[in-house]
Amino acid sequence: MTKKEKAVEICKLLKVDYPEAICQLNAETPFQLLVATRLSAQCTDARVNLVTPDLFKKYPTENELSEADIKDVEDLIHSCGFYRAKAKDLVGMAEMVKTKYNGVLPDTIEELTLLPGVGRKTANLIVGDVYKKPAVVADTHVIRITNLLGLVNSKDPKAVELELKKILPPEESNDFCHRIVLHGRKICIARRPKCDECILSRICKYNKDNKKDKK
Repeated sequence: MTKKEKAVEICKLLKVDYPEAICQLNAETPFQLLVATRLSAQCTDARVNLVTPDLFKKYPTENELSEADIKDVEDLIHSCGFYRAKAKDLVGMAEMVKTKYNGVLPDTIEELTLLPGVGRKTANLIVGDVYKKPAVVADTHVIRITNLLGLVNSKDPKAVELELKKILPPEESNDFCHRIVLHGRKICIARRPKCDECILSRICKYNKDNKKDKK
């Protein structure tokens, strides 16, 4: 089985356990999704979802956030960690979205990554979820699990992203990443994967290697 064939099979299997491939961050607009994704860096989605209601109530759009006092934003997002850098980025990206892009988020990785604090992971999420273009969000779950499955052999986010783009069906790539995140939280948990319950176990490199070692 080639990596492309394996990727197709994994996509099919994941659909069985996770028919709804949805982002776990709560947001009502593309700009709010951008903000929430920036906050999620080195922070759980659950924590971000506790913080954003108050943030979005006070600063619902780029117009309000671009004029916010950074100290106030820091106070609102404090529990997300790295709050000083994140607050500065949020106000900066809001100003740039308002002035350079007239309130409309760019639809390419290249332009999105020009925004303060926006890396390829965030840019791919916006491209995929907002603009429905093929995208690969190489977050920690995706990096870890695709290595275990034998689809990639790298811990570098950009390398994983580019390698997965070569082998995933373009129309499945964004949903694949959302499903992998759900799978990582439910079954393929770091340090204690539930291989006996995993729908992917029969084609998983990690599982096969473990069985060989036990023989």
